[in-house]
Amino acid sequence: MTNLSVCVNVTQGKGTGSFGKRRNKTHTLCVRCGRRSFHLQKSRCSACAFPAARKRKYNWSVKAIRRKTTGTGRMRYLRHVPRRFKSGFREGTEAAPRKKGAAASA
Repeated sequence: MTNLSVCVNVTQGKGTGSFGKRRNKTHTLCVRCGRRSFHLQKSRCSACAFPAARKRKYNWSVKAIRRKTTGTGRMRYLRHVPRRFKSGFREGTEAAPRKKGAAASA
């Protein structure tokens, strides 16, 4: 009979053997930007810098700014502002009824 000995690596590296130990999350969802970038121990979002008042933005990443800028979302308030600006932000008035003859002659 031959005695076979298996060599087991005792030291723990960063590779395949260590991935089984990774079962706790460092980041969770951010309430401001909605990304999974809020660091739980630091209490800081790595995407938008929440809870800082100013949003995180760097000019070395122009494409990232383009993705997050005004106009990429719904703009629920801002999309109506140009139309309201034309009338001087007038409110509470109603348009006069259009005359029937003007529509037929055109």
